[in-house]
Amino acid sequence: MDSNAILVVEDENDIREMLAFSLERAGFTVIPSETAEQALALLEGPLPGLVIIDWMLPGMSGVELARKLRRDPLTSDLPLLMLTARGEEADKLKSFDAGIDDYVTKPFSPRELIARIRALRRRSGDSEDGTITFMGLTLDTKGHRLSAGEEVIHVGPTEFRLLELMMRNPSRAFNRTQLLDRVWGRNVYVEERTVDVYVLRLRRALAPFGMDRMVETVRGVGYRFSPHAGGAPSSSGSETR
Repeated sequence: MDSNAILVVEDENDIREMLAFSLERAGFTVIPSETAEQALALLEGPLPGLVIIDWMLPGMSGVELARKLRRDPLTSDLPLLMLTARGEEADKLKSFDAGIDDYVTKPFSPRELIARIRALRRRSGDSEDGTITFMGLTLDTKGHRLSAGEEVIHVGPTEFRLLELMMRNPSRAFNRTQLLDRVWGRNVYVEERTVDVYVLRLRRALAPFGMDRMVETVRGVGYRFSPHAGGAPSSSGSETR
């Protein structure tokens, strides 16, 4: 997941370009999409941190797209913001019933939209500075830096994304298929055993700081991040089973 990325699903070029300009000035990375179908294809790869959806799209509507995203385990917890000219109460209720988290009507103020996005990200667990911290372990999503206190922990990009996903969902157990879909993307074909290899690498990096036990094996399921499971440093990290 790229928590700083925003997928913009908007078929009007002028509005899409204006959104991209405003969001990039605010420090976000914009992924443009003209249709719901194109957005679904883009979501087969690494997930963005938030999706902005226009209601009136060619083909599948924005409301249909929201319903589809909420039904899919891969995207079910993505923050969704509806941006539309339809401002009637019935339209808003229909959007919220479809799983939309927030609703902004056109014409809109870019400053208000960005404020709404930041509020939605905070509700989803993102801090303003892009850091996630548990028990002295800090993951900086903007600086792509992992640290224990003041000491940097060196991990590869895949291990970083794996840990980011789990730290965003503490105590939630993920099976290997879910981890493959969310970290590697559905359009990448690798064996489930690959997850075990990268979990082992991640634990070895965390072990000198006594934090390898935070990445727990859930027997019969997969793995979860348990922030209170840290202990004394182990000699070689926890082996996957």
